[in-house]
Amino acid sequence: MLVLGGTAFLSAAVVELALERGHQVSCLNRGRRRSPAPGAELIAADRDRGEVAYAGATGEWDAVVDVTWQPAHARDAVAVLGGRSAHWAFVSSASVYADHDVPGAEEGDALLPAYGQQGPAQIELYGEAKVACEVACAEAVGDRLQVCRPGLIAGRGDPSDRFGYWPARFARPDSGDVLVPDRSEQWMQVIGVADLARWLVDSAESKTVGTFNLVGDPMPLSAMINRVQHVCGSTAAQVAVDPDWLVQQQVNFWAGPRSLPLWLPSEGYTGFGARSNKAAKAAGLQLSTLADVVKESLGFEQELGVDRERTAGLSRETEAALLAAWSARSDKPVAGPEGQS
Repeated sequence: MLVLGGTAFLSAAVVELALERGHQVSCLNRGRRRSPAPGAELIAADRDRGEVAYAGATGEWDAVVDVTWQPAHARDAVAVLGGRSAHWAFVSSASVYADHDVPGAEEGDALLPAYGQQGPAQIELYGEAKVACEVACAEAVGDRLQVCRPGLIAGRGDPSDRFGYWPARFARPDSGDVLVPDRSEQWMQVIGVADLARWLVDSAESKTVGTFNLVGDPMPLSAMINRVQHVCGSTAAQVAVDPDWLVQQQVNFWAGPRSLPLWLPSEGYTGFGARSNKAAKAAGLQLSTLADVVKESLGFEQELGVDRERTAGLSRETEAALLAAWSARSDKPVAGPEGQS
């Protein structure tokens, strides 16, 4: 197996699992920040150099896994290696879909237009860039291709700070009241990185092809937050805050600084966290319980420090200021640990 990447989050989990199963694994990356797991071969290469970057990847492969979101990287890789791989797995994203407003949407739904500009894609066009990567892979490897479209991925090594914000928040020893969005009608789904890695290695072994939504089972966001709190053993009170008021206070959606992770706008995102995973389940996808995903995320957050500076979420000071302002302007009741008034 050749993993393009192989040292961070999902690709690292794929490498570790493949090695555990006795496969011969090579990782192609710059080799500057991290080393691949012991037992994996490193092929040092800078994918920004174009097709020449793959000169060290000689021979043939039973399977290749690529996680890039840069169309040039995807095109160059399949141009050089596509003809020498029996199975090509491209990890795309649920962000490729043009419409996020229909719960239960499936893999055949319309996609965004493919990124067609010259040069590297910017993060604002992440979905369009992933579409262009899918197109490049399909044109090069045809019926040897698997495209998997994950949504929210959580677990050890998660660099996004999104899902992990919630177990880290409830795990603080002096947590106090916890600010949550009053969005009981919003759906959300999460897949554990270990489950996604297992899917990719299983698919490589079985040569499973096609396009699949790799997403967890959907549940209301409020129920997900409650379960996180339960697993963390927290008795903190949740304070459910009006979403419109949060917007007025310049709290951001989904991720990033000054955000409430996983919270989404009420318009246009009804189905974002409720896509169908029926096709993947029929092809063998196995999902861990949410409790197990939370435990893994919690362990990782505790190793990093639950009160550390984050790339997503509310800082301790910002949350405290928002709670004080909300209390001064609202007569909403404070909820208990399970969202009960």
